Amino acid sequence: MQGSMPVPPRRRRIYFKSSFLLPLWLLISVPASPAADRAAAAIDAATLERVYEEVKTPFKYGIVLRGASNQMVDCPSLFRHGPAWYMMYVAITDKTGYETFLARSEDLLNWRTLGKVLSFAGKGWDAWQADGGVALVDPRWGGSAALGRYKGRYWMSYLGGARQGYEPDPLSIGMAWTKDPTRAAEWTRAKENPVLTPCDADVREFERLTLYKSTIIRDDSRSLGAPFVMFYNAKVKNGYERIGMALSRDMVHWSRFGPNCVLANGEDKQNGISGDPQIVRMNGLWVMFYFGAGWKPKAFDTFAVSRDLVHWTKWEGPHLVEPSEPWDETYAHKPWVLKHNGVVYHFYCAVGNQGRVIALATSKDLRPNR
Repeated sequence: MQGSMPVPPRRRRIYFKSSFLLPLWLLISVPASPAADRAAAAIDAATLERVYEEVKTPFKYGIVLRGASNQMVDCPSLFRHGPAWYMMYVAITDKTGYETFLARSEDLLNWRTLGKVLSFAGKGWDAWQADGGVALVDPRWGGSAALGRYKGRYWMSYLGGARQGYEPDPLSIGMAWTKDPTRAAEWTRAKENPVLTPCDADVREFERLTLYKSTIIRDDSRSLGAPFVMFYNAKVKNGYERIGMALSRDMVHWSRFGPNCVLANGEDKQNGISGDPQIVRMNGLWVMFYFGAGWKPKAFDTFAVSRDLVHWTKWEGPHLVEPSEPWDETYAHKPWVLKHNGVVYHFYCAVGNQGRVIALATSKDLRPNR
């Protein structure tokens, strides 16, 4: 049975009609001419093709992580700490709601679940949903994949909700932190939570119903005026999700960037999902991996490229992963992509005859006996 749902508190944000009253860092971040800026920032076809050749993963290694018999797993996000790799992922048990777990691997292929790191709060805005992903991972393509710290803490962002079930509306975004990201121990929720909600004063048209999965990078150049940049997908109606952006100076107080989303698909019919963004830095470019559904059959992973984190050119060529095996025949989606020792590893949520699991595709064939 679903419990009663408290409405998330409205954030205390103020609109000013006179632009000189706005904070300078927000003024700097607002494009003066969106159409002209998009044209100037467009990525040429040859560059998109080079990125595709660098990130494509045609070899499906198979399932690398499963839940218990009554459990569906989802949403991998990875980092390296010391000699080991860690995967934060989420699981829904008996369709109650999502909680966040941690797994460990020495080789990116064999994974062992360590335990839970973000549980149901039991009351309040995130009583029955706690779906987290690591923040501040080194974004450099082929880099360390290490977690960055802020104020001596490691961070995650998570979607939370007060209702039981599979992602019931509305959902909001919160923050949590730990001093040791390698332990299967409960992370500390930020007292400022929720940090973004569909009820905020500055909420945009595309996010008035629910906020979904988020990822946070650190932009040391502060090209948009703040060091922390969050991307997340959200919806105003079922079946149409777009990706927006928010900025922060301290990881807990966030301001939405711009008047609209930064990436969408299916605009002609207002039907199509673009979700679960992951951001990497590659040869002076920003690459966003994300999943798509609705504007093309089933669900799949693809990417877009940007020079400035604001204007994104979508890849229209072959999908990075798509349904092709019995265990991912329904959905192959929700990417986390990294490069290590010359091999590209593409982790994703697979839905098929094995339920909802985490699978892996690679740029080289790593399957045994091949």
